[in-house]
Amino acid sequence: MRTNQILAKNLKLLREKRGWSQEICAERCGLHRTYIGAVERGERNITLGTLDKIAASFGLSGLELLRGKEERS
Repeated sequence: MRTNQILAKNLKLLREKRGWSQEICAERCGLHRTYIGAVERGERNITLGTLDKIAASFGLSGLELLRGKEERS
C-alpha cells in the first residue's frame, strides 16, 4: 500500500473514532476542510510540515500516522 493511502486510511479512522467532522478536523489542524477530504481520499501528497500539523492535532507523531496496520500491531 502506498504511503498516501496508509495516511488516508489512518486519518479517516482516527477522525471518525473521535467523532470529528472533516471541518472540525481541519480547524484543529489549521487547514481547509476540502484539503482534509483530499488527504483522506489519498489525492494529496502532503509535506512533512502538514503531516506534523495533522498528527499534532491527534496528539501523535507524523510517523505514527504513516504506520500501516501490520506495523501498529
